[in-house]
Amino acid sequence: MAGTPDIEVVVCDVLGTMVDEPGGLRAAVHEAVPDADDASADRLLAVWHEHVAYEQERVKEGRRAYAGTDVIDREAAHRVADRAAVTDPSAVERLATAGRRLPPWGDSQSGLARIARHFPVLGLSNAARAVLPRLNQFAGLRWHQALSAEDARAYKPAPEVYRLALEAAGCPPDRVLMVAAHAWDLRGAQAAGMRTAYVQRPVGDPPAPGDTFELRTHGLEELATALTAG
Repeated sequence: MAGTPDIEVVVCDVLGTMVDEPGGLRAAVHEAVPDADDASADRLLAVWHEHVAYEQERVKEGRRAYAGTDVIDREAAHRVADRAAVTDPSAVERLATAGRRLPPWGDSQSGLARIARHFPVLGLSNAARAVLPRLNQFAGLRWHQALSAEDARAYKPAPEVYRLALEAAGCPPDRVLMVAAHAWDLRGAQAAGMRTAYVQRPVGDPPAPGDTFELRTHGLEELATALTAG
């Protein structure tokens, strides 16, 4: 794929791929509960992740009407606050909006800028519409267009979310490259006919032995080099 003209548009996942979601949430938990040691913070973070995973699964299965990440994150923040006995409303509110303040990986800004000089680049995120612009601004991510799964009233890997990107790309699916640090996300993109590139991050879902992604790189700078070579 390196240097070939068959890719017209690049689509990038955001949470975990472009920003350190677990690290940002862990920092928010420490801010809300300053006395918590690392082990306690990790237990509180597990409460957060378990709630988010469970509620998003309920949405996917049709057992709950669609709720965006801003709503589900707020529920998770209140669960954490209750568990940690945090009662300060301002501290709980700041924790509830932690998803807007997730730090970028070290190569996210530079790699994205390099790719964007050669391709239209779209962000495609499960983050809610109210969250995504603020998250992009905080992390310094500059897209040609940023798309929220909220517009499809679904969460990846639901096919309707990838259709948002394909409609915005305006070209055949096999000319659109989906970039993610999550193998499950890339499998969803493959099912929609998209090409795929796995970017390794300290967090995420690594490929299984049977996965056949066109590119596998150790970071966004390496991906940018692969896409722009030749």
